[in-house]
Amino acid sequence: MERRSFLKKAAAGTGAGVIAAPALAADALPNINWRLASSFPKSLDTIFGASDTFTRRVHQLTGGKFNIRSFAAGEIVPGLQVMDAVQAGTVEMGHSASYYYFGKDATFAFDCAVPFGLTSRQHTAWFDQGGGRDLTREFFKGYGIMNFLGGNSGTQMGGWFRKEVKTVADLKGTKMRIGGFAGKVMERLGLVPQQLAGGDIYPALEKGTIDAAEWVGPYDDEKLGFYKVAPFYYAPGWWEAGANFSFYVGIKEWEKLPKEYQAALEVATYEAHVVMQAEYDAKNPVALARLLKNGVKLRNFPKDTMDACYKAANDVMNDEAAKNAKFKKIYEPWKRFRQDQNQWASVAEATMQNYLISAGRGGR
Repeated sequence: MERRSFLKKAAAGTGAGVIAAPALAADALPNINWRLASSFPKSLDTIFGASDTFTRRVHQLTGGKFNIRSFAAGEIVPGLQVMDAVQAGTVEMGHSASYYYFGKDATFAFDCAVPFGLTSRQHTAWFDQGGGRDLTREFFKGYGIMNFLGGNSGTQMGGWFRKEVKTVADLKGTKMRIGGFAGKVMERLGLVPQQLAGGDIYPALEKGTIDAAEWVGPYDDEKLGFYKVAPFYYAPGWWEAGANFSFYVGIKEWEKLPKEYQAALEVATYEAHVVMQAEYDAKNPVALARLLKNGVKLRNFPKDTMDACYKAANDVMNDEAAKNAKFKKIYEPWKRFRQDQNQWASVAEATMQNYLISAGRGGR
């Protein structure tokens, strides 16, 4: 009897120990406070909102012990200096578009968007399953940074033009707010690329300092009022088939985190990534309908223009690969992945989507 009683007590004690262990481990985890610098203003609730989604989820997953405060562009550093701030340790994290750092190395663009590149779903597949994570992280390691998925805009629009583009020749001499790879491609076709911050675009269009400008898509573009001074709205933004945004974490800071916090951080980046795309998909159609009611003239780039841009884009990419080994290391497998993805898309999804679009126009 005494033996059975002892065994019961021992078993109960063991069970209590098993139940209490996680609580004790959680109690032992430290309180950590980080700062996240964003490249975007709070007015862009879809893009800046990804930082809020991310920080809120990290807080919840760690029981309020890992707190990350997000700061809009200019509050700690200017928007285009976010990566530099993470690299220097000024902040522990950043949220940005990697093609902003094209001037440092064109290879950064693969983490965001390159001309005639991957769609949103394709980019996520490439990063998560197609080798993109390993390739880009090896590159970012040279800057002391780990990159994580941080949202996607989907295929962007081709921009606002004061005058209609009827042939590729109409691009010649056009002063357009556009940069990075797209600017280099357009330059080959006679367009004059201009680098302007978001807040400077409208007055430049209004005064005629520039003739055209690209930004994101209907939801964000409507807020900036471009339709009031440049009525022609073109599609598609072939230079951003799926503009991917990224969270940056300083590698040294990452290595200091408990494994539990590392897991929470990575899970939260995925949630923010999915939510941003869902928001754009839901909000862009409604915004476009409003723009059309305001007299916006929706146009597709002419085929000769698209063909000329495609050829120029391939020339620019190949030229870069010939002189930049880091770029080439990603470009070659990335091209194969894009080809496979487009072949698969043509079999089912594109066929289905094109049919539904055609059927809808037919009133069925």
